[in-house]
Amino acid sequence: MSIKSLNLSFNDFVGELPTQGIFGNASAISVVGNKRLCGGIPELQLPKCQPLRESKKNKKLFRFIMAVVLTSSFLVILVISISIFRLRSFKRRRTQPKSPNFSGRLFLRVSYRQLVQATNGFSAENLIGAGGSGSVYKGVLTEGGNLSVAIKVFNLQHHGAFKSFIAECDAMRNIRHRNLVKIISSSSGMDFQGNDFKALIYEFMPNGSLETWLHRTDEHQQHIFPIPNLLQRINVAIHVACAVDYLHHHCHKQIVHCDLKPSNVLLDSDLTAHVGDLGLAKYVHSAPNLQETSSAGIRGTIGYVAPEYGLGAEVSSNGDVYSFGILLLEMMTGKKPTHPLFTGGLDLHTYVEMAIPDRVMDIVDPVLLCEDHRRTTAANSRSSPLGETKCNLLEQCLISLLKVGLACSMHLPEDRINMTQVVCRLKSIKDTFTMAEL
Repeated sequence: MSIKSLNLSFNDFVGELPTQGIFGNASAISVVGNKRLCGGIPELQLPKCQPLRESKKNKKLFRFIMAVVLTSSFLVILVISISIFRLRSFKRRRTQPKSPNFSGRLFLRVSYRQLVQATNGFSAENLIGAGGSGSVYKGVLTEGGNLSVAIKVFNLQHHGAFKSFIAECDAMRNIRHRNLVKIISSSSGMDFQGNDFKALIYEFMPNGSLETWLHRTDEHQQHIFPIPNLLQRINVAIHVACAVDYLHHHCHKQIVHCDLKPSNVLLDSDLTAHVGDLGLAKYVHSAPNLQETSSAGIRGTIGYVAPEYGLGAEVSSNGDVYSFGILLLEMMTGKKPTHPLFTGGLDLHTYVEMAIPDRVMDIVDPVLLCEDHRRTTAANSRSSPLGETKCNLLEQCLISLLKVGLACSMHLPEDRINMTQVVCRLKSIKDTFTMAEL
């Protein structure tokens, strides 16, 4: 028995149709409606079948094309993202003000090798100061001209030195004042042995520190640093007070120095004072009992640290006021707060307080009296009231200065005046003293 007629219409068959048997007779078979059939005899008018190899090639080509398209798309997106990031960074750098150094130039780029050359290998002859966190060297940077600088090299083996470096960088980044030591650059990297190295480069102060001026230890220093007279000491006190007042009341955030003392007050060629060493500086919020510290721990120098810090009090501007008060009393009496005289409960504040007003001339630095009494003695020898008047004005000026120091160094923080008041009082005293000298 053989099939004479086959109707496969509208069954959605798929594949290649044979050309033999009943499939070879167009009148005996119907495949209408099977669009996915191919091949067969020409009379059926079906499309030609594609070779299997060519179909596989098409699939491989399609996959390759898709991989290329996806990879290209990813690369384009990555390039666009990097371009946008760089553009934003460039705009941000352009909108941020660039900080000039003391000579108006932009911050210098200084390498470790340049600092070695500038200090003759950090030689002892160039060492001008040393402390717990590091050493300070005098150096000359030859790039772009001979520039004298002070290079503070941090001893990173010392506990807290790294945080001190970060704190000082952070504090110096956004402050500008004529009575603050001006930073020129910083250096952070490795030395020739591969050890971490960090340093700050400051404007060099040719007249050293107030500590050296007040307490000369040998004849060489006495020759280099003349004895500061009363007017010079008043000016230095005003300069320091202005710098601390700026930190407390005129910065974007209140800054507390935390280590105000004579060795951190540097003098330039004109004897203008500049406050330096902000390694312990802290940002303080205006709200009480809230603080944002920029270095760890509350540290300072014995004799200048406010008494409340020893009881665990928070850092505040009152602590700096106390330190300034002790510094001012030291400038007027010539005695350090750690002088052997101050034992058994007696301190510099009490020592001065007990002498005011009747014994002021007994406690002030004798150097001041020697210089000023020459003129008053000569005037008295001519039986002129001028000598006595000047002597009285000198004594009143000293009393006024000591009273400012006492008002700053009161034991209780709330009893102290603020630095804005200090500046006003010192300027008034200077005006009175200057008029008397004319």
